[in-house]
Amino acid sequence: MKHISSAHNDALKTLERLLGKPAERRRSGLLALEGLHLVDAYLRAGHTLDALYLREDALAHPEVVALLGRIGTACDCATVSAPLLGKVSELSSPPEVVAVARIPQAMAVADPSCILLDDVQDPGNLGTLLRTAAAADVRSVYLSRGCADVWAGKTLRAGMGAQFALAIHERADLPAVLSAFDGRRMVTHLSGSVPLWQLDLRGPCAFVFGNEGAGVSGAVLAEAGDRVRIPMPGEAESLNVAAAAAICLFERVRQRG
Repeated sequence: MKHISSAHNDALKTLERLLGKPAERRRSGLLALEGLHLVDAYLRAGHTLDALYLREDALAHPEVVALLGRIGTACDCATVSAPLLGKVSELSSPPEVVAVARIPQAMAVADPSCILLDDVQDPGNLGTLLRTAAAADVRSVYLSRGCADVWAGKTLRAGMGAQFALAIHERADLPAVLSAFDGRRMVTHLSGSVPLWQLDLRGPCAFVFGNEGAGVSGAVLAEAGDRVRIPMPGEAESLNVAAAAAICLFERVRQRG
């Protein structure tokens, strides 16, 4: 196995760019996965790694040994000293492993139900929304151009690898997606809305969730057939977008039994 000992190593420079620059990820079609959990989630989704970098003192870690046995000779592997890996990592301490891998292409999904995210800009909210969608078995996600980067480290960590279980359509024309959708089209909105519990959610559903401050754009709102609200008997004016999405998606789970 190769060992990287210089900060000027080309592979390490590429890894640093993938971690820090969305334009590099878009240009190359590659992403960087920090930590054993994200690497495991990527592999469990049936993908293969392009390269794997191991913190040199992690080679005795049982999970790292198991990972190496799993991938065999399928990708390039190299060890990196902890200080060097720490310089490129986004984490407070360098993880045991960092992988370079292909950004997954959106897969075909049998269930037409989906969520549409209109300019959700916080990576933590976006990752949590994706994790919730995967848990609720809503597999297709459409992201507007104004959404946070779905493949950024913060978003990947918040999603806990949910990105790899979803069909993710980036930079989507949300009004067009809604217009073509053959099913119930819902947006959470206070004006002219009905309580969520009054709707039949057992069939195909498209849920729209909007920007943390501005909500859903007028063009998207115009294509939504149902405006729904989550009854809130307490003092809060609104819910965090990820919390609102969890309530909506799991009300669908409840109704479907």
